[in-house]
Amino acid sequence: MARHERPVRSGTPLDHFRDVVRDVMKHYRSEHDSEAHQIFRSQAGHGPKGVLPQTINPDEETVPGIEHPGSTGVIYCTDRAIANGFSYADSHSWSNLGQGAPEVGPIPGAPAKPTAFEIPTDSLEYAPTTGVKALREAVAKLYNETYRVGKASQYTFENVCIVPGGRSGLSRVAAVIGDVYCSYHVPDYTAYDQVLSAFRRLEKYKLNIEQTKRDIRTQGLAVIVASNPRNPTGQAIMGEDLKSLVALSREKTTLVLDEFYSWYIYPEEGQEYGQSLSSAAYIEGKRDADDDSIIIVDGLTKNWRLPGWRVCWVLGPKNLVTALSQSGSFLDGGANHPLQLAAIPLLDAERVKQEKIALQKHFKAKRDHVLKRLDDMGLRVDIPPTSTFYIWLNLEHLPAPLDNGLTFFEELLKEKTIVVPGIFFEINPSHRRDLFSSPCHHFVRISFGPPLKDLDMGLDAIERVLRRVRYEGMRHIGHSYRRSIDGLNAIRS
Repeated sequence: MARHERPVRSGTPLDHFRDVVRDVMKHYRSEHDSEAHQIFRSQAGHGPKGVLPQTINPDEETVPGIEHPGSTGVIYCTDRAIANGFSYADSHSWSNLGQGAPEVGPIPGAPAKPTAFEIPTDSLEYAPTTGVKALREAVAKLYNETYRVGKASQYTFENVCIVPGGRSGLSRVAAVIGDVYCSYHVPDYTAYDQVLSAFRRLEKYKLNIEQTKRDIRTQGLAVIVASNPRNPTGQAIMGEDLKSLVALSREKTTLVLDEFYSWYIYPEEGQEYGQSLSSAAYIEGKRDADDDSIIIVDGLTKNWRLPGWRVCWVLGPKNLVTALSQSGSFLDGGANHPLQLAAIPLLDAERVKQEKIALQKHFKAKRDHVLKRLDDMGLRVDIPPTSTFYIWLNLEHLPAPLDNGLTFFEELLKEKTIVVPGIFFEINPSHRRDLFSSPCHHFVRISFGPPLKDLDMGLDAIERVLRRVRYEGMRHIGHSYRRSIDGLNAIRS
């Protein structure tokens, strides 16, 4: 597809003038020229901040002393979809390729999900902020059996804190991080945006271990935060690279690893299904698992495909767990007590093995299906995902303005399909950068988490947009976006 394809000529002089204006618009180079970017900036918390750190936008401080944090990618995309007619009551008519959760229904070979469980009277009380002891023991046992066989040090329940969701776990950890230099990498999970600020050290979405070592020594980095496997790129740090990453914790640095996609590992030809990864395999504590400063966040949300349960955990040194107990008491109050009890049998090693194999076969087939369909459309994925259920799609070869994630996203909303613009995965707490300068500007994240029929519905929508551009040019692209559900209702009436 030509990058600067001219629009189809209209009949009247006025129509021709409109086409010329729109042809100019498609070459814009600043967010101020783009309707999609202006809609984004108009949302509370998305305005650029002042030049000085910690400066707020006075137009957004409508409640004294309250600064709007802005919305994460999924929240913003859902709000924009609602403005275009999406509703949860009629969600089956939309394809949500922005979905950050796996399909939760039955898949071939997987054990059945619990549909009922007893609720003991005692479980109607608050649970401890560190979680139910029996579940903490089950988590420790699963990690020891999976990653610590034959090692001198083993996890105990004192190394485990149960939390009500992954974000809650990250928030508890963030609450106990002191005034130190922290680092994260771009692109990465958007929840980190409100937690830390630092540097970028990625080469083809891989962490440069040697450069990170130098940064620890020269910049005094005390905490490193990363997802592994990585959201949104679908890559993973494994084997010797992961071992080297864990070794950084012996440089007087704490490593916080979000391992929610640790089962979503897709074996190549001849490799075995059912493997998973965790930094827990490389901790070298001689006495116990406290010797390395590794913090692992995981839970039932992704691997067990139970996002609605909100039962997750943080695994780390015992002193960390006691600190998380205190931060949890004022942040979230603890995880659901009855569901913690119901989660215990789900961590049985044989059941987990069955879950892993079924999940990997099912999601690998979906990944391959989506990659083939994208390739058939001319949307080649530069670095195909080897893990997670996300595809990090580069749009740079498309004609402007369809080559940026926000405009691509808005065009798909017209087709009842949701993706997540790449800018949401740039950790940019100060919001001072022009969006067109973002390294994630030309990307979108596509999820193959939903069921196959929903994936095909969304891929059909992408195909329709590309076909329309091919045959009609760019005159309908980059403008006429609905700003609110009120505007949609006015159009319908």
